[in-house]
Amino acid sequence: MKNLVILGGGYGGMKILSELLPNHLPEDVTIYLVDRVPYHCLKTEYYALAAGTISDKEVRVAFPEHPRLVVKYGEVTGIDTIGRKINMADAEPLAYDDLIIGLGCEDKYHGVPGAEQFTYSIQSIEKARRTYSVLNNLGPGSVVGIVGAGLSGVELASELSESREDLNIKLFDRGKHILSAFPERLSKYVENWFVRNNVEIINNSNITKVEENRIYNHDEPIDCDVIVWTAGIQANKIARDMDGEKDRSGRLIVTKHHHLPSDEHIFIVGDCASSPHAPSAQLAEGQAEQISEVLKKRWNGEPVPESFPPIKLKGVLGSLGKKQGFGMMADRAITGRVARMLKSGILWMYKFHNG
Repeated sequence: MKNLVILGGGYGGMKILSELLPNHLPEDVTIYLVDRVPYHCLKTEYYALAAGTISDKEVRVAFPEHPRLVVKYGEVTGIDTIGRKINMADAEPLAYDDLIIGLGCEDKYHGVPGAEQFTYSIQSIEKARRTYSVLNNLGPGSVVGIVGAGLSGVELASELSESREDLNIKLFDRGKHILSAFPERLSKYVENWFVRNNVEIINNSNITKVEENRIYNHDEPIDCDVIVWTAGIQANKIARDMDGEKDRSGRLIVTKHHHLPSDEHIFIVGDCASSPHAPSAQLAEGQAEQISEVLKKRWNGEPVPESFPPIKLKGVLGSLGKKQGFGMMADRAITGRVARMLKSGILWMYKFHNG
């Protein structure tokens, strides 16, 4: 038997399973899926879990079942590429013939002293649960500082402002407008929403230090009861520690077939893979489709396609609470209820298809 090992049951890992199961897995191949939790997590919804507007169960989707799919719960501690083994905490090493690394990302603190120690996160379900606990135990009038006004920071700030109108929310952003990757018109729409909903935006910020319950913006102290960090990501440490060329976010450089240049049996998917696109669930699924095609061709003894067409992303959608939203679809900015309904519909379809 051959072992296909998938590290991480995120969007990329789930897409590979859906592409290979139940009808495209050879009789001599077993899939091992390794994850820290016994279900797929909807990471795009962690902001709502942290804000307390959805339950923990709503961000969980069961892994598929198949006679030759083995789900192993545990912590990966390292990858032995010479011995072709996955080292795990409190478990025997797991051998692989083909390996897919989709371990996701971690917060990037940009060398800011105290940021990792004194801030909360929504980068994993465990961290989002802790953030939920501390945010929803705050007393009225408490101050919440959110560092980073990209998609995650904006969605968390808006959801929290609807969930806890009694809180004072401060959103720190390095640019002159939040959502700097979006057109300025869309950024201003979101900023106006925050003004109407009493979220304070602190533009042109430069966080120089974080202490317990205190953040320093341009070295000026600002007291906060809770600080949440959403100001950047980097590849999972397992990927960052691997040999091989990486980009500045620690993501591994891969070939056009999504494997390491030095090893055609190690594929990288999602936030661990370097790409001209920003990390997203859509991108991970697109990569996973192409990786699945490579595996199926190899297993059938057929030539692998010389190249794949560029992965086309349909757009980006974000929430502003439960009734409003924003996004880009086919290079067109959309705002308001339509954007929010689109995002809700896509989420429902994903859960329906995978549930």
